[in-house]
Amino acid sequence: MADLTTSYLGFKLKNPIIAGSCNLTGSIDKIRELEDNGISAIVLKSIFEEQISMEIRSIGQDAMAHTEGYDYISQYTKQFNVEKYLNLIRDAKEKTDIPVIASINCISDGEWVSFAEKITSAGADALELNIFLLPGDFKKEADTIEKSYFDIIKAVSNQTNIPVSVKISSYFTALANTIFRISLSGVSGIVLFNRFFQPDIDIENMEVVAADIYSTRRENSHPLRWIGMLSDNAKCDLVASTGVHEGEDVLKNILVGAKAVQVVSSIYKNGPLHIKKMLDDLNILMDKKSFFSISDITGKLSQKNIENPEIFERVQFMKYYANS
Repeated sequence: MADLTTSYLGFKLKNPIIAGSCNLTGSIDKIRELEDNGISAIVLKSIFEEQISMEIRSIGQDAMAHTEGYDYISQYTKQFNVEKYLNLIRDAKEKTDIPVIASINCISDGEWVSFAEKITSAGADALELNIFLLPGDFKKEADTIEKSYFDIIKAVSNQTNIPVSVKISSYFTALANTIFRISLSGVSGIVLFNRFFQPDIDIENMEVVAADIYSTRRENSHPLRWIGMLSDNAKCDLVASTGVHEGEDVLKNILVGAKAVQVVSSIYKNGPLHIKKMLDDLNILMDKKSFFSISDITGKLSQKNIENPEIFERVQFMKYYANS
């Protein structure tokens, strides 16, 4: 049986499968069930500043006309939600034996730092910055949006002594350059990529609805491509997220240079027991290929290490189908 241990954010993980941030990592009972089925680390359900603000507005509707009352409700609601999250961190640290990575998503500059400080004090092993600034404002230039990412990373990194990772989308003008510069910013890891709410159209009822909330295996080709292209030069750990559903998907991402993978949709679809199946299948595949350890094969098929490195680049699509 192969050695499945790997390293991520400076931690030695018993295998490369991490539970990504979701409702499954939002309660201690569910977290322990994931651990019992073989998960190597968990990213706690993100605490969203925007969600807290929406709750404050909802609760405080009747108090809007009374400044003192609204201020009290705002402060109480915020403190309640933050303290609830900090207690989740403390419980997870006390009742599990795997790394606990907190996750935050904020909309105001000061709260990134404030949340990070509280999370560090609560004992989280690491912090994942769940950053997504939708580039939908036609008045904002790419440089302005990118600068916001680096400002957040710098502000948080200066206020915490735990490892920091960044989960980003692929919505950048020069994605490779941005990822490389983020890897130089002092973060310990980058998670590729964030998967967001996607809209769809219900023609029958003529309304905008949510598209499928779960990823498919086909979607994994996107992070796989970019990790394969960037893992040789990135100055921090890269982790694959989106479309990792089977043990085979885990192995593919490790081969192109990922240190680990984050899994969510496959657990939702198949239950926590599926983690064991993924690990069993990963072991079978590694034994079949005579791979003795994860560390020995990490990046074995990255762009630098394959005979035809251009295969990762978009121009190859045109080359394959130009004569069809």
